[in-house]
Amino acid sequence: MNQLVMASALWDWLVEPFQYAFLVRAIWVSAFVGLVCAVLSCYITLKGWSLMGDAISHAVVPGVVVAYALNIPFAIGAFVFGFGATVAIGYIKSKTRLKEDAVIGIVFTGFFALGLVMITKIPSNVDLFHILFGNVLGISRSDIIQTLIAGCLTLIVILLRRKDLLLYCFDPNHAKAIGLRTGVMYYTLLSVLALTIVAALQTAGIILVISMLVTPGSIGYLLSDRFDHMLLYSVGSSVFSCVFGTYLSYHFDLSTGGTIVVVLTGLFILAMIFAPKYGILAQALRQRLSSGQASPTPYSPDEESNIMADHP
Repeated sequence: MNQLVMASALWDWLVEPFQYAFLVRAIWVSAFVGLVCAVLSCYITLKGWSLMGDAISHAVVPGVVVAYALNIPFAIGAFVFGFGATVAIGYIKSKTRLKEDAVIGIVFTGFFALGLVMITKIPSNVDLFHILFGNVLGISRSDIIQTLIAGCLTLIVILLRRKDLLLYCFDPNHAKAIGLRTGVMYYTLLSVLALTIVAALQTAGIILVISMLVTPGSIGYLLSDRFDHMLLYSVGSSVFSCVFGTYLSYHFDLSTGGTIVVVLTGLFILAMIFAPKYGILAQALRQRLSSGQASPTPYSPDEESNIMADHP
């Protein structure tokens, strides 16, 4: 009887979060954002644009402030300033001798600082904490619609140009040699990156969205050499982290965005250690086997004398 009571109590505890509409809404919105981020993350990882995602995510802050001040959808302002930052990065890089990482650092810190100044001077209902860390539990209907539109546009563009984008990310020189317009691919990838950040802004916030854009693709990259498998691993780890992280945040009263990223980081650590080909354990095992094969088996003195006698 006691076991039945305990089992019933455990079941009630497990299903309790799904009784609240706001939490169910947060789970599926997070899962959708995780899907979008994971798909783009594979391309970003191959291209080596992790820092570019960091730059755009910080550059959208002034756009959010302007959008709220003008009473227009925040997604519009965020996208305009995010894409504007990428144009500024490309222009400065082409006109100066600075390397790309330095230009990115200058632009994204400048845009982010401008956003902080605007928050203090422009009257608006912008909550800096929600911008930085997200607020998926309190996401409004209009914000959900904006997230869905931005996310769907991102997926459509990637689906239509997936082969060209893959070739551009993997080998831009070859893409240019076969006649692919790499400049168009450059700005296409930047555009969908800005759209993805807009889609993830309410869920994970500016700071945590960087992890959602980098970590899923890194997990897939460690687990497989094939892009389609990499994509599956990336999407699976990201969606699982969003659903499970949101679920845990309810039961343990944690930051939802932070919990999602912690779960995702935990999956990355597991992949880093146990990946069958590129994991730490697999590499250590290969090194041990190769060193064992490279070292010849030592002969005893008698065996060595016999060998020398047979081969004077």
